[in-house]
Parts: sequence; structure tokens; C-alpha cells
Amino acid sequence: MRSELAACRRVVVKIGSSLLTNAGAGLDRDAVADWAGQIAALRARGVEVLVVSSGAIAEGMKRLAWTKRPRAVNQLQAAAAVGQMGLVQMWESCFAERGLHTAQVLLTHEDLGDRRRYLNARTTLKTLVSLGVVPVINENDTVVVDEIRFGDNDTLASLVTNLIEADALAILTDQKGLFSTDPRKDPSARLVERATAGDSALEAMAGGAGSEIGSGGMITKVLAARRAARSGAHTVIAWGREPDLLTRLFSGESIGSLLVADTPPVAARKQWLADHLKPAGHITLDAGAVKALVADRKSLLAIGATAVAGDFERGEVVSVHGPDGREIARGLVNYGAAETARILRKPTAEIEPILGYLAEPELIHRDNLVVL
Repeated sequence: MRSELAACRRVVVKIGSSLLTNAGAGLDRDAVADWAGQIAALRARGVEVLVVSSGAIAEGMKRLAWTKRPRAVNQLQAAAAVGQMGLVQMWESCFAERGLHTAQVLLTHEDLGDRRRYLNARTTLKTLVSLGVVPVINENDTVVVDEIRFGDNDTLASLVTNLIEADALAILTDQKGLFSTDPRKDPSARLVERATAGDSALEAMAGGAGSEIGSGGMITKVLAARRAARSGAHTVIAWGREPDLLTRLFSGESIGSLLVADTPPVAARKQWLADHLKPAGHITLDAGAVKALVADRKSLLAIGATAVAGDFERGEVVSVHGPDGREIARGLVNYGAAETARILRKPTAEIEPILGYLAEPELIHRDNLVVL
């Protein structure tokens, strides 16, 4: 019995392309109708559900009579634009048959990187679920070039999980869950039934992308679980063809791999910082500054910074790295890149003589910094 999932009252369900399509031959209406039925059953039990749905590009490929996923960005965008019409229509009709309203929400990582737009998106989604509407969320692939090239819906689902402070994230895929090694290559591979989200050993177990239709692999799911855990959400990775999967999962039945969040949730403002996927630059620290930030929870002072990269302005989100190059934190910087470069390794008392002004004593104040 998984009490963590049985107690959930708000969940995000991410459904992969391979589960929504007939091996790439467009959308599978029977499958979508089944998911809608399970979600309706959860709603009847008082569980709020948000769906992150893949399948737009696969549906577009079918409508355009393409048999192989293209690599050219403009072709991917065209397929997404064509397929999004069919994807939304199908979800809407299947939910309508069960008396539920749906709403289409298209997001980009940039929407969640801007603090004001982040808050607006959260308010909209929370209002929709409070009204009994099931949001169907997708990445806005048709207009954002770098998202379609590098993004994936596992990452988007984890961002949405944090955004609306869900209790759990269910990532449904064509694999039984996370295995100790790749089960397609190693018959002795063991299913990881329970682990701690963020455990570095899980990333070593995860393999690459598994199909020609989707763009993510098991590694993106493990990283999504780590991200979701920052807001206190548990993640379950399970085979989507399991009968009545969602209703059984959220009744506490043990299916797939449960990656548990075992750390206190990050405060809302710092959660936004942690979820900022594309910092404007990065600052490298010495070992003493790393200790001050991580162990002592202090602000970042210029004297502990050794290098700066990127072209950022005051107030932008930057990544903070240790001397080994590993990212340890993110925060809102008080000085632009050019100014930061001039005050590296300098005590606070020397900032004003060097720059001609003192914006703030700290390079990044601890209230505007989150340790990862």
C-alpha cells in the first residue's frame, strides 16, 4: 500500500506519445477515452487532475502523411501546429462524454521563467481545477524554436507540478518503470519499486530515448522526479497500458516505480528560482563561498566569486557553480555581468570605490537564492 499516493488530492498526469498513438499512426481514440474515463473517476473521488499530453507532433505526422519524425525544426513546428487541432478535439470530446469540461493551456519554459507570467499561469491553472475543469497542457511547440529542439513534456510536467503545488506527478510511459539497467538489453534488470527522488544513483540507471515518436527517455523522467520533489511532490513512473492504472495508483496500489520526495518543500519564490531552466549566466565560487551558501545558508559575497560567464543584467537569474563546475544554487544577482567581473574576489568595502556606487552589499542575497 502506497499511502503517499492514496492521500493525494491534486495530481499531474503526463501521458507519453507512445501511449496516445497507434505506433505513430495518429491518435488512438480508444486510449484517450480510457484515460478520460479514469480521470473522471478520480475527479468523482475529489482528486483534482491536470493532464500534460503529448501526441501533437505524432497526430500532425499522420495528417501530413509523414512516416518518420522529421529533424528540421520548421517541419516539427508544422506537424505540431497541425496535430494540436486533433489532439485538443479528441480530449475535449472524450471528456465531454463524461460530463467534464476541459481547457487547453499552452506553455513555454519562458512563460515560467518570468515571475509575473509564472504567477499568472499558476492562478489560471488553480482557478480551472477549482471549477472542476481538467486542463490539458502542452508545450507551445509551434512558436518556440529551442523548446521544440531540446524540450520534453517530462520536464514540462514537473514544472507544472511545482507551479500548482500538486501532491504527485504520474509519468505514464511504455516502460514498466525505472529499472536497475536497461531491460531491453539486460534480462536480469530489476524494477526499482521505491527510491528517493534526487538520488544520483537513479540517473546512472536511466537510459536514452526509447521510441521514434517521443523525444524523451528514462533520464528525463528521473530528472523530472528530482525537480518535482523540490515542491514536495512524489513521482510515479508506470506502464500506461496497465488496466485502470490511474484509479489503482491513487488508491495506493503498488505499480511501477515510486520516487519519493523526502525533503521539505522549497518556499514558493525560491521554487520559481529553482525551476528557472535557462539562467542568464553563471558565477563560479571558491570552496569557502560554497560552504557559506550550502552549509551556513549565507548570502553570496563578491569576495567568494572567482569567475563569471554570460551577459546578464542586475535582477536576472544566474546559476552558481562550485570550483568543480557543478551547479549548486540559483539566484537573482544584484550586479550585471560586467560589474560582477570587476568586483570578483573583492571585499564589500571595495565595491563602491571600484564601481562608483554600491547597489547592494551582497552579490546575491540569501532571500533571493535557492540551493539546489
